[in-house]
Amino acid sequence: MDSQRTRVSVMESVAIFLQTVGLRECQRTSCERFQHSLETISRHMKRVSRALNLVASELICPPNFNVIHPRILNNIHFFLYFKDCIGTIDGTLIPASVPVSRQNAYRSRHGDISKNVMVVCDFDLMFTYVMAGWEGSANDARVFMDCLNNDLNFPWPPNVDSAYPNFPGFLAPCRQDRYHINSFRGNNRQAHSPKELFNQRHSQLRNVIERAFGVLKNRFPILKGPMPPYSLDRQRDLVIACCVIHNFIRKFGIDDQFFEHGERGEFDDPDNEANDQYRRLPQQSQQDIDTQAAFRDAMAGHLWNDRDTGNDNTD
Repeated sequence: MDSQRTRVSVMESVAIFLQTVGLRECQRTSCERFQHSLETISRHMKRVSRALNLVASELICPPNFNVIHPRILNNIHFFLYFKDCIGTIDGTLIPASVPVSRQNAYRSRHGDISKNVMVVCDFDLMFTYVMAGWEGSANDARVFMDCLNNDLNFPWPPNVDSAYPNFPGFLAPCRQDRYHINSFRGNNRQAHSPKELFNQRHSQLRNVIERAFGVLKNRFPILKGPMPPYSLDRQRDLVIACCVIHNFIRKFGIDDQFFEHGERGEFDDPDNEANDQYRRLPQQSQQDIDTQAAFRDAMAGHLWNDRDTGNDNTD
C-alpha cells in the first residue's frame, strides 16, 4: 500500500469516489481494490466530495421561471390549472452516522438514525435546491420554514407535499382527502369530489420528486446506508455531491438506465412519503392560510366543473 500523497491522480480520485458511492463499498474494500491505505482512500473521498460541492451552484440551480415546462404546457389536464408551477418540494431520509450521545436528535419517525434531506425538483427530475443538514427527527415543515427564512437561494416552488404549509407561493394538497397516486389505481381511480380530483392532479405532478429520489438512491446505494463514519459535515457534503452528479448526467443528456427506469415509474422512495407532522407555524398568518386555501378550492372547483367538458378528466 502506498504512503505517498502524490501517487493518486485526479482520475483515480474520481474512480475511488464513484466506486464507493455507486457500489456501497466500505472504504476497506476500496483499499484492496485500489491498493491504497485507508487514510488515502478517505482523503480522496473527501477531495472529490469537496470539489463537487464547489460546483454545486452551477448544477443545482433554479429553473427558468419564465418558461412553462412541456410536461405542463403539452398536457391539457395540467396547463389550464398548474401553468405557474415551477417544481415540487419534499424531504427524504438519508441514513446518518452519528455519535451515540447525539443520536436522539437524528432518530426519524421510523426509529432510524438519519438526516432529513429537503430538495426542490423540477419536472426533468433535476434537483434545483438541496438542504442536506437537518436531523432526522425534524419534521418537513420545520425544515421548510427554516429554508424560507434563512436561505436567500431558495427557489420558491408552489407545489409541495401534504406535510408542508399551504400559503401564497406554495400549493399543498387537501389534507382530508385521498392523495397519493397509489390510492387512485384499479377500481378506485375515479375521483369523487373536487378536492379528490385536485389531489389526484397535484399528486401526478408531485410524483416527479419521488422518481427523482428513487433514481438518486438506486444510483448511489450509499444513500441507503450504512453511511461511513464521516463527520456530519462530510456526510452532508456527500449527499450534495451525489445530487450534483445526478444533475450532471441529466443535464448533458447522457443515456442512462437509471433515468429510464425512473421515467417509467419503476423506482420509488419509501422514505419520502408524506408524514402527518404538519402543524401551523408561527410565520403563517391566518390571512395567508385563508387566501391560499381559497385559491386551492377555486382551482379544485374549476377542475371538477371541467371534467365533463373535455378540458379535464380523471384518466
